[in-house]
Amino acid sequence: MGTENKRAGIKGAFLNNIRKYTMLIALVGIWVIFTFLTEGIFISPRNLSNLFLQTVAVGIIAVGMTLVIVTRNIDLSVGSIAAFTGAVGAFLQVKLGWPAHSAILVALFSGLLIGVWHGFWIGYRLVPAFIVTLASMMIFRGAVMGITKGATIAPLSDMFKAIGQNYVAPNISMFIGITTVVAYIIFELTRRSKRVKYGFTVTPIFLELVKIILISAAVSAFFMILVHNRGIPYAVLLLMFLTLLFHFIAQNTVFGRQLYAIGGNPDAAALSGVNIKKRIMALYMVFGVLTAAAGIVLTARLNAATTSAGQGMELDVIAASVIGGTSLMGGEGTILGAVIGALIMASLDNGMSLMNTDITYQYVIKGLILLLAVWVDIATRKKS
Repeated sequence: MGTENKRAGIKGAFLNNIRKYTMLIALVGIWVIFTFLTEGIFISPRNLSNLFLQTVAVGIIAVGMTLVIVTRNIDLSVGSIAAFTGAVGAFLQVKLGWPAHSAILVALFSGLLIGVWHGFWIGYRLVPAFIVTLASMMIFRGAVMGITKGATIAPLSDMFKAIGQNYVAPNISMFIGITTVVAYIIFELTRRSKRVKYGFTVTPIFLELVKIILISAAVSAFFMILVHNRGIPYAVLLLMFLTLLFHFIAQNTVFGRQLYAIGGNPDAAALSGVNIKKRIMALYMVFGVLTAAAGIVLTARLNAATTSAGQGMELDVIAASVIGGTSLMGGEGTILGAVIGALIMASLDNGMSLMNTDITYQYVIKGLILLLAVWVDIATRKKS
């Protein structure tokens, strides 16, 4: 009987981990398929390094969008706001001759003010987030056209461009990679030790070691690809930092847990003393800054601010969050999952572009994937 229970426990833990890492498995599958379809071009270090760089803008916004969706809200204006804040920074730096750091700070501050605008209408005036951000999508797209006058603002200074185009030296990148892997292994083993000490349920040691080995190998491969190319792009390093920061905020802070409580059951959260209005205001302020940061990265990578920047980004960001496991019904979602979702969306774009797939089919495929992800979420909840 004891042996059967142990086997059942291992099987259950295995299935739970399979579900937990489904998107990671899907990402690997997509990479394998595109590697064969592009005759190995997709998996080349140069292309993968570019792929990671292309993921950054969507990934940064997806980090914040996950928390927004967790609270049962949405933001349809992220593409327009990213383009607007990027255009603000470029205009100040190129047209008015401001130093790059001053222009960037003003761009970030403009994102903060937009977040206050959204938080006021959504949190305090209780206007549906869909309507507020739909209005902002049109307002700030018009503002972009007003700033750029329909023309490209370029070129940017070397300091501004560095955010989206420069790389950390390969030897330093290697050190960062080794440090990251070692820190991850220590963290996982320490966490398991603490759970055992306090009598919490833990994954069987065999599966725990398999998970640690596989993730360590994946992280090592990620850094080796970047080192083999030119090193870690500054933008990718920024995304890594923000991912870890907001993962910690979501899982280990009162603010983060209250956001999940609001999404899970707003009435219960209010009765528990959570000030929903203030939390929504704070969330949209933070999200505004994140969107502005993504806009700066996008503008720096392109070395220009254009009227078409950020168009269609809403689809990629929302799809990344949902594909990464965030429920549109609120209360569920992870930051790491959203970044993996962003990488999946970028992989689809990159792979189909390498195959010269018509842009029509690219939009169709991405739309169907988003629909499938939402359907899976709804079906899973009904089953539960």
